[in-house]
Amino acid sequence: MPKSRIRKKADFTPPPSKTTAIKFKSGRGYVAPLMLALFLIGLAWIVVFYVSATKLPIETLGNWNIVVGFGFIAGGFVVSTQWK
Repeated sequence: MPKSRIRKKADFTPPPSKTTAIKFKSGRGYVAPLMLALFLIGLAWIVVFYVSATKLPIETLGNWNIVVGFGFIAGGFVVSTQWK
């Protein structure tokens, strides 16, 4: 019986890759500075409240000054969701 012919597979050549430049410009340049500013304002609010023995920043708020400080920090986290 005759021997069958062996088929040789072509070597695999990957398709040419498309090199594209990474685009970082998103048009939201305000997000990072605003986020950091809110974090720092909130932190400074809480620190000033404790260092001044609850007299500053707003004495009439009393312990609610802590909530205001954490509100600024929470605002920073909300703004950080827009960062790309």
